[in-house]
Amino acid sequence: MIAEGGFRQPLNRVVAPLLMIGAFVGAWEIYARNSSIGDTVLPPFSRVAQAGWADRQSLVANTLPTLREVLVGFAISVLFAFLISILLDVSPRANRAVMPLLIGSQTIPLVVLAPLFVIWFGFGFFPKILLVTLVTFFPIVVGLIDGYASSERDSVTLLRTMGAGTLTVFRLVRLPSAMPGFFTGLRIGVTYAVVAAIFAEYAGAVNGLGVYIQGASGSFRTDLVLAGVLVAATLTLVLYALTVLVQRLAIPWYTQSREVSR
Repeated sequence: MIAEGGFRQPLNRVVAPLLMIGAFVGAWEIYARNSSIGDTVLPPFSRVAQAGWADRQSLVANTLPTLREVLVGFAISVLFAFLISILLDVSPRANRAVMPLLIGSQTIPLVVLAPLFVIWFGFGFFPKILLVTLVTFFPIVVGLIDGYASSERDSVTLLRTMGAGTLTVFRLVRLPSAMPGFFTGLRIGVTYAVVAAIFAEYAGAVNGLGVYIQGASGSFRTDLVLAGVLVAATLTLVLYALTVLVQRLAIPWYTQSREVSR
């Protein structure tokens, strides 16, 4: 019974989203075919899939630069978030001084930042990864800081009485306590990463999904626009799923405790 339940639980987690996606695609197909809205405004899903497959070489060629921008920018974001979070955790004065600036950096719309970065840094790779980093690092920083604050005071006190230094306390207590919050921020950040990269490409780029969608829109190819959007959405879902997988491997104790509590 336990083995059967353990098998059904992950299976249900896969089946339920697939059913929802299938229902959405079916409703889209039925509505587009039976309404008078027209294929140039909302083509059926089958036509979008057919057009995307026919243009798959161009789609793949433009997806790879976007994926590279996302991965590099997000990796820098994680590193930057760790460094900032440690600084803010060690120094309350730095926390009070820097946190308002971090919050303010998130209030500037992407549609404003993207063209500014292109003006300042050109049409190359750097402005894209910079925008991805800026958009995604904040939830990771907040998750880490909240995680450090949730560490058990008794454990910290015990290590201190045993002569442990600040680095040892951080490594054994504060960092493990921050891991759930870190992965929460990671999951939030990764959902914004693809959007940020596409916005940067919209503002100025040679290739990428943003360029592909923009070109298809200029040619009034709604089917190819939606194909590009679907690829971007799929890319985001895959990255999110990989983040969840890494969390399960990195902190299995947290995942098991959540499953037991349910």
